[in-house]
Amino acid sequence: MSIMGTRVVRTEDPVFLSRGATYTDDLTDERLNGALHLTLVRSPLAHARITAVDVEAAREAPGVVAVFTGADVDLAPALLFAGANPGMVRPWLATDKVRFVGEPVAAVLTEQVYQGQDAADLVEVDYDPLPAVVDPRAALADEVLLFEEVGTNLAGGFGHDKAFDEHLFDDCDVVVTRDIVNQRLAASPLETRAAAAVWGDDGRVTLWASTQNPQSARDEIAGWLGIDAALIHLIAPDVGGGFGAKIGADPEFALVVWLAKAAGRPVRWAETRSENLTGMLQGRAQLQTITIGGNRDGDVLAYRLDILADAGAYPRLGVFLPFFTRQMAPGVYDIPKVESRARTVVTTTTSTGAYRGAGRPEATAAIERAMDLFAAEIGKDPAEVRKRNVVPPDAFPFETKGGAVYDSGEYAKAIDRVLEGAGYAELRAEQAARRERGDVVQLGIGVSAYVEITGGGAFSEDASVEVHPDGTVTVLTGTSPHGQGHATAWSMLASEHLGIPIEKITVKHGDTDLIPRGSGTMGSRSLQTGGVAVHQAAGELVELAKRRAADVLEASVDDLEVAEGAVTVKGTDTSVTLAQLAEKEQLKVDTVFDSGAPTFPFGAHVAVVEVDIESGKAVVDRIVTLDDAGPIVNPLLAEGQRHGGIAQGISQALLEEVVYDSEGNPLTATFADYAFPSAAELPSFTLLDMATPTNLNPLGAKGIGEAGTIGATPAVQSAVIDAVSYLGVRHIDMPTSPLRVWEAINAARGESGAGSDSSEGAQQ
Repeated sequence: MSIMGTRVVRTEDPVFLSRGATYTDDLTDERLNGALHLTLVRSPLAHARITAVDVEAAREAPGVVAVFTGADVDLAPALLFAGANPGMVRPWLATDKVRFVGEPVAAVLTEQVYQGQDAADLVEVDYDPLPAVVDPRAALADEVLLFEEVGTNLAGGFGHDKAFDEHLFDDCDVVVTRDIVNQRLAASPLETRAAAAVWGDDGRVTLWASTQNPQSARDEIAGWLGIDAALIHLIAPDVGGGFGAKIGADPEFALVVWLAKAAGRPVRWAETRSENLTGMLQGRAQLQTITIGGNRDGDVLAYRLDILADAGAYPRLGVFLPFFTRQMAPGVYDIPKVESRARTVVTTTTSTGAYRGAGRPEATAAIERAMDLFAAEIGKDPAEVRKRNVVPPDAFPFETKGGAVYDSGEYAKAIDRVLEGAGYAELRAEQAARRERGDVVQLGIGVSAYVEITGGGAFSEDASVEVHPDGTVTVLTGTSPHGQGHATAWSMLASEHLGIPIEKITVKHGDTDLIPRGSGTMGSRSLQTGGVAVHQAAGELVELAKRRAADVLEASVDDLEVAEGAVTVKGTDTSVTLAQLAEKEQLKVDTVFDSGAPTFPFGAHVAVVEVDIESGKAVVDRIVTLDDAGPIVNPLLAEGQRHGGIAQGISQALLEEVVYDSEGNPLTATFADYAFPSAAELPSFTLLDMATPTNLNPLGAKGIGEAGTIGATPAVQSAVIDAVSYLGVRHIDMPTSPLRVWEAINAARGESGAGSDSSEGAQQ
């Protein structure tokens, strides 16, 4: 019986539930004995010139070994993302200017961790305040410049150098346009950022860091430090969540390496939660203008998406992510005319990067909001309008007007399945009844359909599989999990070929000396690249074992088969175990799998929300989801990924938002101010299954890790708006907090039901 597709319990969990994980801040490696603890002195101002830094009092504080300022660091400022405006570099410690609250200005090294903050408080920094610029629209005006020598706040863009087509909507009977906000979010992993470094006598440094991609982080840090990547041995211990914000390296990691060399002792660093909420990469942060046009029969004929993205103070991956938003702009729809552009600006805020979905949820949120607005304008059911405009199943592979080539899809079928699963007709009847009765608690139904790109830009992955003389197996993988369950799934893939129980299979990852090449874990890429590489390596090892066994068994390779950890002559009891073959000669295969292209999983969600029209409070009563990622290796793991994504998608729609005041002060720097739900605030999720395989890998697998954050968010936002739409509300920006819903209801009533929203958008 095949192990594939079965609900194998996670092999990782016994350690987590007993001994506990070993995160970077837990390390007890003997090489870190006597390590100094790093505390960073951070700017309290969003934008200011530094006129003086006095560290003398701090140097005399108890336990202080050294204090460094920017003048002490002999490293050139770094461009943190190669595609950004080349003048927008970040110093390792600020020297002349600070550009966001929390920017490091000085580094304090102490014998004990508790001594660090006391000493840091003694560092005196004189600031000459400058105007802050928090709103990307204000940044675009270039009236306040973060980098005066660059002469602009424009960090990058796509398609922004040519004008929009003024005739795009000429054939449309109905055109709707609106400004919408895809708000800034904090990744908030359970484990904050952390690193530890020690230099060896051989001139190499060992760096432990909480990262999703050790190999990329190693190379990034080497580039920043100006040293050969071979001199860095980077190890990712257990990683307590990342959600995209831990892709690659952080500047603080490189600073830890530099400080360890400068001090001549190991150095450790782990940030506090408030530091994490003000310093770690944040996500989304797009202002979008959507314009959609079509006829009154429900055909969408043209769509335009104009994106203004916020890169924060120093451009990082966030400057690139609008590329994905543009690429996925049409969503699941076959729209004849589509155009888009994206501009990214720097602001006096925390830098932005990937957050679960990374550019694709922003695209789906925009097109799904547009479809709702279009359906409302022509007076048709939003689900029917969606089905009318989706790409038909016989059109694949399908090249969209966004430039993507979708591999496979059954979009209308997914919508039908989720509508049926939710009882859509009955829900609409219940909604009508509540409206007729004038109930205080009204029902809202939101529908979303989505397609996303997974494995984009990282199509290949390394893996090796080795059988040892004792019958155990070691799998090496270039993926680097942080909760996904790779040890379980990769063991299943190897076991399927070798017939060796997963209890005898060990999966290793996250060590650049052991696994020099790898592309890490992000972008829902792991199974379709790393997992397939393990599958391929195990298959190649079977063929190698059969060739070697042919000599031992004096049989033809074609007459041999591998099962239960042994090579057997078909139809006989004559066999040799893989362990016995490994005793004679190392039995190992290294391989690389390259799909050459990304995959495009898809799905549909229906959210059912109750809204109290007196208070504005919205509660998700039900969410029914269908997420099609092709054949599933382990349903238990896939469902866990779906659950997590749906929870985060609901959270963006209802609760989460990073907020700054007009002076650039973060107002959401603790979990008392930054809201996200616990399990108690979420309903049970109804998960429907469908599997449309891709032809781009032998498993037919697509990514599943980000599906929930892409489908759930627009469904829930739509449901909240739908609940109060009968009052004349047309739009409410996320998060749809009770205050925003209440304000929208009252604004609509004040306009006698003529239509209102909680944004600055316009309808025509």
